Formats: sequence, C-alpha cells, structure tokens
Amino acid sequence: MNEDRRPFKDYAARHFRWQCSSDGRVATITLDRPEKKNPLTFDSYAELRDLFLGLARASDVRAVVLTGAGGNFCSGGDVFEIIEPLTRMPAPELLRFTRMTGDLVKAMKRAPQPIVAAVDGICAGAGAMIALASDLRLGTPQARTAFLFTRVGLAGADMGACGLLPRVIGQGRAAELLFNGRAMSADEGLTWGWFNALHAREDLLARAESQARALADGPWFAHTVTKTMLNQEWAMGIEEMIESEAQAQALCMLTQDFRRAFEAFAAKQAPKFQGD
Repeated sequence: MNEDRRPFKDYAARHFRWQCSSDGRVATITLDRPEKKNPLTFDSYAELRDLFLGLARASDVRAVVLTGAGGNFCSGGDVFEIIEPLTRMPAPELLRFTRMTGDLVKAMKRAPQPIVAAVDGICAGAGAMIALASDLRLGTPQARTAFLFTRVGLAGADMGACGLLPRVIGQGRAAELLFNGRAMSADEGLTWGWFNALHAREDLLARAESQARALADGPWFAHTVTKTMLNQEWAMGIEEMIESEAQAQALCMLTQDFRRAFEAFAAKQAPKFQGD
C-alpha cells in the first residue's frame, strides 16, 4: 500500500525555494522574488498546486511552512506576467486560469500536512488567499493583509474568499475587507483571529518552523485527521459532525501513538510520537 509514497526532501523547485529539515519532516516554501514583493506567476501557481497535490503521497514531510523573501509575503498575481495577459484572454482561457488558482487552494486544503504561513510585510490578493488557505498564520507587526480584487475591478469572490474568510474573521469583517479592498493591519488581524500570533520580524521564520516542528513531531496521523475534520465539517449538521468525529477518533485510538501516550502517562514520562 506504500508503493505510491516517496520522499520530498530533495524536491527540486523551479519557481520558489524549497528547503527541508535534516529528517525531511518540516518543509519550508519561500516565495523568492523579493524585488517585486514575491508575486505569483502562471508557472508558480501551477507548480505550487502540483506540489501540494503531490504532498498527499509524501513519505517524509509532515508539516509545511509557507513564507516570502525580503520582508514581504506575497503581493498577489504579477501585474505584467498575469494581470496584463488576462486582459487579452477569451472567456474559456480566463475560466481555465481562475479554476487553476482555485485548484491551488483546494490542494492546500487537501494536503494532509498542517501548513503554517509566516506572514511579513505585504500579503495581498492571491497572496492573502494562500495565507488564508494555510492552517495557521503567524505574522509580524509590519504585516498588511489586503484582498485587493475590487481595486482592479473584480469581485471579492476569488479563490474561495467569500466562503473561507468569513469562517476565520466573521461575516461582517470579511464583507468589509472584500468590498473595500483595504489593508487589515497586523493588530486587527490578531484581534480578529486572522493571525494566531505576532512575532518580531527577525523571529518570525524561526517561530513558524518551531510550530511546524512541534506538529511534525506530534501525533502526525491524528493531526491529519484533525485537518480533514476541520475542512469537512463546514458542510455538516450537528448529527453528522458528532458521528464523523466518533468514527475519526475511534480510528485514532487504533494507532500506536495512542498506546504510546497511555504508556508514557502511566510511566510519568513525556510521550514520543512516531505518527503511526
């Protein structure tokens, strides 16, 4: 049953930086076009989508950090490499593009690994959406997050924004940001639940990687179940939620990590999880 699994530690990224810890458990993706505040291109969209789809079969990576180089997270789609070509595309090509961007969000949500976004400086447009698609978000006091779609004459409904953002910060706050396109400050983001924590710029990446390491070294199979339930239960009624979680938790009780946790507790020791 493991024939399709493979290590991703030595993955050769083409349109961003990819680094893994020595044991391969924690991967860091760095959007690396700092001179333009790390915008996305057609190619980087596609590679990120394919990478997150592939991580479902990773035999090593258990947590992912997503960040940007040079004091900014991501400024969205590159104006001249994406926005300008879009103004000349016919409807079928435009739909293929918008579906591809949405496929990136879906791939991030479906990836079993928890994703920790380390957000500094500008986090705008599609950049804000990949931060939103992450499972945890750490920021700096300098972080500014904006869903800029209306600023370029588009709807705030992009890449799942109208469904995902209200679930994180609330309907009214999401409506304000999606209608106005204004930037959410770091303090607002922390108060509203967008950020899990704020850290000094020089500490941000280390804090994000520490969080990812804690997840990777924890009961990893159970973490994958938690992520699945967090995503699936949006569309469930209370009866379905409770039954789904009963089945999920019973499955986790069959793992060796559950037994290890009991044995460690009985021995008054800290558990050492292995993810099985």
